[in-house]
Amino acid sequence: MTDNGPQDINGGHGVDAGGQWLSPPGDPAVVLGKQSLVALRAPAVRRLLALRARGGLSRQHVRLAGECLGASERTVWRWLAEASRSPAAAAHPGARHTGRFEITAEIRVLLAYWHGNASAVHRQLMERAAAEAGGVRAQTSGTAGPVPPDLVAVPGGAALSQVPLLDPVPSLSTFLRALRRDLTAGERAGLAIGPEAARAHDVFGKRPRSWRNYAWETDHVQAPLLVDADGDLVRPWITWFIDTATKVITGTAVTPGHPSRASVLAALRAAVVRDDPYGPAGGVPELVRMDRGKDFLSAAVTTALGAMGVTVKDLPAYSPHLKGTVESLNRAADRMLFAALPGYTAAPTGPRSQRRGRTAGAVSALSFQDFTTEVLAWTDWWNTAHRPKALSGRTPLEAWQADPTPVTDIPAADLWAFTLEDDGRPRKLTSHGVSWRGRTYTAAWMTGQAGRQVRVRYMPHHDHEIEVCDARGRHLGPAHLANAATPEQLQALREARAERARRLRADAKAAERLRRQRFAPTTRAEPAQRLGAVTAAQAERELDASDYTDVARLALPDLIPPAPPPAHWRTPPALAAGTAPPPPAPVPADPSADVAPEPGSRPAGEA
Repeated sequence: MTDNGPQDINGGHGVDAGGQWLSPPGDPAVVLGKQSLVALRAPAVRRLLALRARGGLSRQHVRLAGECLGASERTVWRWLAEASRSPAAAAHPGARHTGRFEITAEIRVLLAYWHGNASAVHRQLMERAAAEAGGVRAQTSGTAGPVPPDLVAVPGGAALSQVPLLDPVPSLSTFLRALRRDLTAGERAGLAIGPEAARAHDVFGKRPRSWRNYAWETDHVQAPLLVDADGDLVRPWITWFIDTATKVITGTAVTPGHPSRASVLAALRAAVVRDDPYGPAGGVPELVRMDRGKDFLSAAVTTALGAMGVTVKDLPAYSPHLKGTVESLNRAADRMLFAALPGYTAAPTGPRSQRRGRTAGAVSALSFQDFTTEVLAWTDWWNTAHRPKALSGRTPLEAWQADPTPVTDIPAADLWAFTLEDDGRPRKLTSHGVSWRGRTYTAAWMTGQAGRQVRVRYMPHHDHEIEVCDARGRHLGPAHLANAATPEQLQALREARAERARRLRADAKAAERLRRQRFAPTTRAEPAQRLGAVTAAQAERELDASDYTDVARLALPDLIPPAPPPAHWRTPPALAAGTAPPPPAPVPADPSADVAPEPGSRPAGEA
């Protein structure tokens, strides 16, 4: 008869094939797990204490609790004794209550000082303890005074007086373990990078399911690439509106360069109108969420939305999570559209490339028209072919069309009144047209209506065309700029302005070179030494030249007083006193004459 190994008291095998001891089939640690058993200790101890308070606690209760918790009867009695003496022991029965190291408020401040560098904080704690121990030894031996508390022992660190004194200082591994235990991941990221980094570790709730056109979200996004816009390399911006319930993009506008309120109004018009070439998704929403950008909160945008009965929800600053639908669209466009286009860069560098004077021929770049075509094609693909996970296999347009919520439409012919700014004052039609901002606008429908009172409405930054209404607000028709410059004149004007800007930049750069102070490098701690030797004669000549540049000082307006005005001028009294001729000097009297000469008479002896 072969022996298959030791058996437990229940008749099962005690070890497995690898020699590891097996727990009995009824072991609570196998059924529930060790973490669950530890969590059940506190409720079991509270139940036993309640039985003891009523006088109903027996040894059988303690033995049964020990069997269920995987502990001996003696251990459970010890838990009860500790819980009777300390409430903290009742909350965590069986836990070791030794004094462990914990992160204090002073250490948190030191972590923020070092931007989350735990090793540097630990070095400062060690230096603080060493300085204190050195000061105590010096006072005991009488050889030297205590170490000054303002000493900075770690390069770049804080003063030792601001570092907490720990006795003893924990090891680095204990310090790091306490950081992971006492600080959450968000707190560690916030101390290392800043409060904004902690938001990545926060938990955000989801808004309840809504219906189509209940809430839209809008935002600008800059494409991380350069496009050719009439010979200049610019980074285009995209403005779009998206429906939060169905994820359909209702309106899109592309702007070369920085966007404005005109970009928002253009995208809003494309979002509301459902006629060709827009739609079929669109209509008037109930709510629009936007950030606090000046373009979105401008009077033109808020007035247009308010006139259509749309509620504007301006979100708090630095809260992109409150408009997560459009922010997700921005990230998707970067990964799914911009990354595949020529000239893509992962991080936009801003307008520095334009300041360097690069032209469209310097790099391979799409034209603005081609880029707009790509954006509109991708928007159509997103609405008709893309299937987000949140829509359960449907495209955004399918989800929008399947929603039975009624849609409120505004005719395209009436939409101009909502998306244009009012000039604010009445004007008169003349034989030359209507004057606006110092320029004249004409149209064929103005024939025979000279002298009529009209009002001007316009799209911001689009001054080549305006809309004209009568005094009551009824639309009369568009008007175009008269005597508009030819393309050749506009090109020459742009070149002249660019040349002037380059000349001014060159002058400013040369002035900066004169103003710049250069210092010699050093390998020792010594005062900074300026470079550039100047003789005393050179300094005097430059100072003299600077004195002559002050024209106001050279003018000396008070050196020669102004001549008195003619007698027939009507001079104000305040000026007459300053320009009056000085009184004539008195004639000295002749001491030999008894009578003073009469006025106008000649002195004696004068022919």
